[in-house]
Amino acid sequence: MSAVHADPIEAETPFARARAHAAKVEGILTSDEMIRKSHSELEAMLAGQGQEWARLLLEENLRLRAQLERRTAVVGAEGVARKSARDSERHLETLLGRVPVPRLSYQAPGATDLHPMDAALNLPREMFSHGIRRMVAKEAAKSSFDEVVETVRDFTGASIAKRQVEELAIRAAQDFDAFYEERAAARDPSDDLLVISTDGKGIVMRHEDLREGTRRAAKKSARKLETRLTPGEKSNRKRMAQVATVYSIAPFPRGPADILHSLRDPDEVDAKRPRPTDKRVWASVEKPARMVIRDAFAEALRRDPEKTRRWVVLVDGEPKQLRAVKTEARRAGVKVTILADIVHVIEYIWGAARALFGESNTKAEKWVEHRLHALLAGRSGGEVAKTIRWWEARDDELDAAAHAAIDKTCRYLADRTRTRLLHYQQALRDGLPIATGVIEGACRYVVKDRMDRTGARWSLTGAEAVLRLRAIRASKDFDAYWAFHLERERERNHASRYEDGKIPDPLPAPKPRLKRVK
Repeated sequence: MSAVHADPIEAETPFARARAHAAKVEGILTSDEMIRKSHSELEAMLAGQGQEWARLLLEENLRLRAQLERRTAVVGAEGVARKSARDSERHLETLLGRVPVPRLSYQAPGATDLHPMDAALNLPREMFSHGIRRMVAKEAAKSSFDEVVETVRDFTGASIAKRQVEELAIRAAQDFDAFYEERAAARDPSDDLLVISTDGKGIVMRHEDLREGTRRAAKKSARKLETRLTPGEKSNRKRMAQVATVYSIAPFPRGPADILHSLRDPDEVDAKRPRPTDKRVWASVEKPARMVIRDAFAEALRRDPEKTRRWVVLVDGEPKQLRAVKTEARRAGVKVTILADIVHVIEYIWGAARALFGESNTKAEKWVEHRLHALLAGRSGGEVAKTIRWWEARDDELDAAAHAAIDKTCRYLADRTRTRLLHYQQALRDGLPIATGVIEGACRYVVKDRMDRTGARWSLTGAEAVLRLRAIRASKDFDAYWAFHLERERERNHASRYEDGKIPDPLPAPKPRLKRVK
């Protein structure tokens, strides 16, 4: 269906062009041709013409503002007064289409022009409106940049390129750290546990954005194909994103039987299990892991500044990560209970089980259950490792690979630093969480589902922006963040350019409303 364009008319009254357009569309709707159209054709025509009508309303409103704009004293941040004013115009690409924005431009020799009307409208410096930027921010968090281009094209009156989508996503995410630093976290006066958890997830990066050590290794490694990675060929192509989460959860005392699903109906246990509350998740591929962990402790301190609640940190036991957690706990001056994720421990035990009994089978499953029950009941990791060694010694047919797998498991369990993290009996008695399901879910949702698409290779800035936008959505903070971001945009793009940060008002004072006297 071709677009209907209202004929330009000369009129002193505002919005005359929009009314003329609406009248013309009404005429089309009463024509014989449209009476016989299907509902889908009618719907498509009205969607397009309705958008054009709304675009004309926006354009007329901006023109009306320009007619009402009054001259005012304008002094820049550097103290230079702009005493000359002339009519000027810029364009804005909006959800409704492109519109001109007429306004006065204030000038002085050797100084940049200032536009108080731009500040009153809080216009961005680039052509795309904040409405377009909001849409791009939400869509880029869940879809590829190519798909965002299609969405903007199909559902708005704007046109945008893939490179512009990435640039707008980066700009949209730039206030992430400031938002969470300034936001007053809700203080929970209850006795709920305060839980911190962190883990790493790799992202395939462009060569120039790999960390230095990985980049050197990538140069040395041979590629099977010149133009792309083959299936499974991702070593030395990834940069680790550190994922963190902070949440509250009520204590849930339980015993080993509640963990071993074979001894109790899991539905019965899940029905009683408390759910995490006030959950915030985020990830960064740009910051070092220790800085993300520091941010996690800062978030926890905002929630519990008096440090009256019990803090629990769930980790997978990786040494660098563990050192960073202990360092940040000392820095924060808080006592924390650090526990190794039971799921990671189970995977190590399963590694030994497969070495002893072959692939996963009922016998191996029962064997793993006994080892796990021993840990949950209070046996130390070293003691469990000794029982695994006993099973290894009684089997003379194990090959070198099997011995290596058992060695790996026993080293993990018997390590002096890590075995202190396996005090599950006391943790269960105190009602502490011992599994990192929340952080595993965050790794999947925030990172893997969006960043690990086939063929994707990320720039550092693009990946960081998308991770931030996904984290904001996952934490259900998008609307609050966007309001904060728009205020920062006003300060950044406008207030900072005027003397003392005061933007002159270009519009006349509103007329006082008369009160009705009864």
